[in-house]
Amino acid sequence: MDYGQIFMYGWGLNIMMFLVNLTIALSVLKSTDVTTMTKEHQVLAELKLEIDKYYPNRGYETLVSYFIPFVAFYKVTWRIIEMIMFFSKNQNTKMYDFMVYRYQKEISVAKDNTTSENK
Repeated sequence: MDYGQIFMYGWGLNIMMFLVNLTIALSVLKSTDVTTMTKEHQVLAELKLEIDKYYPNRGYETLVSYFIPFVAFYKVTWRIIEMIMFFSKNQNTKMYDFMVYRYQKEISVAKDNTTSENK
């Protein structure tokens, strides 16, 4: 197998994970009513703004991960495993609860990193 084939497999897996991610997002959109989604969006938008203070290039990093073979595949696979573990541990939760958990976890890690760097 040459490097070209390896890259094609990697990009193929990245595309597959993009489609899996898109499918999950669309299923969440279909299962949530508009008023609930609006309230949830406001909370998530505030959390995202706080994360953007610590990680201003996060969107670019995600975009680049889909162009590097296998990176998005591993990243999304790990996130799906994390979701499954979260939902099995926390019964009767929704994707919104997982997203709030992830945002808050990333914010606390970023805050801890900045406070440890300032010492």
